[in-house]
Amino acid sequence: MDAQSLPQRFAAGDPEAMAEVYAEHGRLVHSLCLGALRHRQDAEDATQQVFTRAWRTRDTYDPARPLGGWLTGITRRVIADALAARDRQRRSATAESTSLEPTAPGGLAEDLVDRVIVHEALEQLGPPQDEILRMAFVQDLPQRQIAERLDLPLGTVKSHIHRGLARLRRSLEVHDV
Repeated sequence: MDAQSLPQRFAAGDPEAMAEVYAEHGRLVHSLCLGALRHRQDAEDATQQVFTRAWRTRDTYDPARPLGGWLTGITRRVIADALAARDRQRRSATAESTSLEPTAPGGLAEDLVDRVIVHEALEQLGPPQDEILRMAFVQDLPQRQIAERLDLPLGTVKSHIHRGLARLRRSLEVHDV
């Protein structure tokens, strides 16, 4: 073994160091993934993603810092991504199943009326709250992405969503929607 430490060899791109990093930290990463995702196959996929990301982004790793901590940070982001993807799939499946359900004879007309009332209530909010709420709830965009698209601070977007939802709720309560 040469004079460089494992973190230094990893950061330098030594493939043998990657195997050693996996041998040393693989169980920890897998147990974190399994604990959060609760499915063995999902945990295995996430573990693989963690080490793939680590290898691809090794140039961002500082060998003076603990390698386990850096990998744990990557693991947290991979788990968050997996949970978000799972949530999107669940919402999509729910939306598909509800769109296939037969509606009651008057249900279609009532649904249309509700949509018109919500649309009008959104228009009454005015810019930028109406646009931000549509991006958040119709387009299902994350708040950070909305902030980037509108070139607004993230805190401002969050405030507009909070205040806009409160105003929308008051407006819809008047219509009993």
